[in-house]
Amino acid sequence: MSEMELYNLWLKNATNDPDLQAELTAIAGDGDAIRDRFYRELEFGTGGLRGVIGAGTNRMNIYTVRRATQGFADYLNQEYTNPSVAVSFDSRIKSDVFSKAAAEVLSANGIKVYIYNELMPTPCLSFAVRELKCQGGIMVTASHNPAKYNGYKVYGDDGCQITLRGAEIILEKINSLDIFNDVKTSSFEEEVAKGNICYIGQEVIEAFYDKVLAEGINTELCAGSGLKVVYTPLNGTGNKPVREILKRIGISNVTVVKEQENPDGNFPTCPYPNPEIREALEVGLKYCKEVQPDLLLATDPDCDRVGIAVPDGNGGYALFSGNEVGAMLLEYICQQRIKNGTMPENPVTIKTIVTTDIINLIGKEYGVEVIDVLTGFKFIGEQIKILEDKGEENRYIFGFEESYGYLSGTYVRDKDAVNASMLICEMASYYRTQGITLLQARENMYKKYGVFFQTLHSFTFEGESGMKKMNEIMNTLRNDPPAEIAGLKVVRFDDYKTSVSRDNLTGTETEITLPKSNVLAFFLEGGSKVIVRPSGTEPKIKTYFTSKMPTHEEAEALETKLSGELTKIFKKDQNVRFMSVHFL
Repeated sequence: MSEMELYNLWLKNATNDPDLQAELTAIAGDGDAIRDRFYRELEFGTGGLRGVIGAGTNRMNIYTVRRATQGFADYLNQEYTNPSVAVSFDSRIKSDVFSKAAAEVLSANGIKVYIYNELMPTPCLSFAVRELKCQGGIMVTASHNPAKYNGYKVYGDDGCQITLRGAEIILEKINSLDIFNDVKTSSFEEEVAKGNICYIGQEVIEAFYDKVLAEGINTELCAGSGLKVVYTPLNGTGNKPVREILKRIGISNVTVVKEQENPDGNFPTCPYPNPEIREALEVGLKYCKEVQPDLLLATDPDCDRVGIAVPDGNGGYALFSGNEVGAMLLEYICQQRIKNGTMPENPVTIKTIVTTDIINLIGKEYGVEVIDVLTGFKFIGEQIKILEDKGEENRYIFGFEESYGYLSGTYVRDKDAVNASMLICEMASYYRTQGITLLQARENMYKKYGVFFQTLHSFTFEGESGMKKMNEIMNTLRNDPPAEIAGLKVVRFDDYKTSVSRDNLTGTETEITLPKSNVLAFFLEGGSKVIVRPSGTEPKIKTYFTSKMPTHEEAEALETKLSGELTKIFKKDQNVRFMSVHFL
């Protein structure tokens, strides 16, 4: 169908949501607005859906959610007998509406539904899948995206985001469905009355808290450490669980950022609620000027990521990157578990390929095996499952990705900012009792292992032509890779889509054993690196730069040269928006 034909079809059939009808009526005669909403179907990627909230096939609404859920239900009924699904949602606009819509479709397909009766973090969804022995899970969230977005993550029976195989089958089933005629649905209230939809009780939440607390190493030090914390949940789901866990380990001096305390999908003081971005922490940093805490904690709306800032020694606060916090947590865990005699034999840590290589040096220092996986915490979860299947899950001590996601236990299979907030506060408390600030601990780490300066540059490609432009850039880099970047030779080129790693010095090619993915990695002389990949959920190309040099100044100068060359390529098109995040 043409965009106009689809528009008219929706105008006639999308009658269950007055907001959608109002939007469709408002864009009548606006060809560009109609085209943008109907030129494609919202893509069901490897993790689920994510898009702008609104009317149309290219938007998040009850109809696209129902259709995706019907495909998921068909998959579950094909793979399992009497399957059940856990459902959760965050504070975003219509998250509660979409979660109920998904529950209604699942129940109409004979699938038992367990749903939280209030917004809960992503890790609590992963935990509920495992705790209630469900065969699947749905988390309604767009993580840290702006307010106009919402999304829908699908989980498998291990509490990990759905496998590549599962996602392919679900997508095939979704594509066979007519959005208005092939989707079964039911009444939420009637299904609750029948017992087909059940609310998840407090006992599951308490079991989650117990598992988080069990990951503590020196939590007994926290109450007497005098640690002072400012915390912001960024108007999301972290407010209750993070504060409860900090209370239970004895961190009582916690000041909550009032403007960002309560759930609000409009994020009025934080247009981009991503703790990777300084803008998201600005209100919290203003609190820090008055409160003068040892630590600022910020969790994103679905509470699977956490960012921090610490006193910089000059009256201000320094933001730490996800790479820095993850590396510091790994070293802390290794040191203290060895000291306490709780380090397992043949310990394992898992990181993504775009995460700092300082982890390899820390692993070598403490005898920890480092496993690299593709970008996305689901691949860390899959490795935990592999260990579990061999009866070796106790070998896993920590996993993290550079985008502020951490996990130290196997009780969930996604990143957990509740767990990470506890560990960060415990680590800060421990160092405080030793007379060491987190800033000093970071500098000690870099003195020991060297300086790894890292940045992420994101390039957003606007409009209908955005995806085409992204593909052209990736194809050019893949088929005609540069021999050098910023004057440094490319000594190795890895193409994760073709599974080929080429040593440019010898011409030797070896196979990459990770799953195929549209990722390119350029290894430079001297240990620096550039990784390029398109986002799986947004019209973005993400470029990760690592500059390894003896000093901070030299590393920053090299990063400027490296990023400058790639930026020229990406910004040739005027419809490209640019954003940079510095990691250090």
